[in-house]
Amino acid sequence: MSIPLSTAQDVSTEAYQGASSSRLRILEAAKNNKSFPQYLAIEGPIGVGKTTLAKKLADLLDYPLLLEAVTENPFLDRFYAEGTNQALPTQLFFLLQRAKQVQDMPGNDLLARALVTDFMIEKDDLFATLTLDPAELDLYRQIHSSLKLEPPRPDLVIYLQAPARVLKQRVFRRGIDFEQSIHIDYLDALADSYAEFFHYYDDAPVLIVNAAEIDFANNEDHFNALLEQILQMEGTRQFFNPNPTLL
Repeated sequence: MSIPLSTAQDVSTEAYQGASSSRLRILEAAKNNKSFPQYLAIEGPIGVGKTTLAKKLADLLDYPLLLEAVTENPFLDRFYAEGTNQALPTQLFFLLQRAKQVQDMPGNDLLARALVTDFMIEKDDLFATLTLDPAELDLYRQIHSSLKLEPPRPDLVIYLQAPARVLKQRVFRRGIDFEQSIHIDYLDALADSYAEFFHYYDDAPVLIVNAAEIDFANNEDHFNALLEQILQMEGTRQFFNPNPTLL
């Protein structure tokens, strides 16, 4: 049975108003520094959608945005093409780059704490362990220790998960030339390493999101559902496994 046009328009209007109301509550919570996180860190493996989500959250909340400058690493294309031969300079460049970015992060002053990032400095060791041989890893960790980095602790980490086949598809679609040589075995190992990292991570509350079939970039219902989940976050660990057909 078809729905009368006027009824369909009413339903559409109600849905829009509901989404708008939801966003207004999010913004009010952020403004009042009470029930919404001030410093959000978005994490997950390559291609999972970290940067896209970080940009949307920062834009909505009017928070400062700090992005990982991946394309500035001159060794990264060689690493994807040649593998472990280029792993150490690639990893050290990222480490030193992130050390500079940590200096630009606000401290623990709640009045100046608002921030969205698409990385955590703590995950550097994850990549180093995955790509470096034992001697290189020891050197990397000595340099890391000598930097004495003390990044601020996020109020909430949003950990995006997706299987390697989905990551490979998304990497292909975004069309960055040097990423096209990334092998699915590497993405699989990376996804496993992230899962292990966050299994033990307890420095900040974590919202674990199954991002395999949802599209925060283009689907506003999906994005609004995540906002509601953030607003309702309780405890230090929560899972968000939405059914995309129900959003």
